Amino acid sequence: MTDPLPDIPLKPLSYVDRLEKRSIESIERVVMHATELPDLAMAREFGEEIHHVESQTGNSGHFYIDRDGTIEQWVPLDRVAHHVRDHNADSIGIELVHRGRWPDWFDSRHQDWSDPYPEVQIEALVKLLQTLEQELPGLAQIAGHDELDTAMIPASDDPAIMIHRKLDPGPTFPWPHVLQAVSLESRASNAVARKN
Repeated sequence: MTDPLPDIPLKPLSYVDRLEKRSIESIERVVMHATELPDLAMAREFGEEIHHVESQTGNSGHFYIDRDGTIEQWVPLDRVAHHVRDHNADSIGIELVHRGRWPDWFDSRHQDWSDPYPEVQIEALVKLLQTLEQELPGLAQIAGHDELDTAMIPASDDPAIMIHRKLDPGPTFPWPHVLQAVSLESRASNAVARKN
């Protein structure tokens, strides 16, 4: 398959050939993420790290969208990226560069984030989603990482406090705008609220 957006540079991760192959017809869902890192360069460093010893692969999404709207593809669509536990095989991971809770991800006192997503970044996302909808016949759903990975963990500052392991794409992600621009269905139980 050719890349769905030819103007998006494919910058494959060093281990991409070790990622499991799949049919693009099996793709049903987009999962929205925030990198929770300060910039794209640090996200790339993290993406290149080996976290899965047996397969010698790491954690990453398929597409990364920088704050200026620049899009890069790090994993081809016919490969399974490791971006959300138990939901990788049939999904596409899209990572938006956003600080989130960085650098105190699991500190109970740093679970709120207020930084908005830049408009140009969200418009780039919408265009990407619209193109993926056209190119992938089975694509029907969109979900946040926080909806699919609901695990709770002890806070780093106080193990007696349980916090969400994943919060992305976070409270400032403009769900209503994105959902109105695409025909993908939200997996969230509050999908109606998101559209309004």
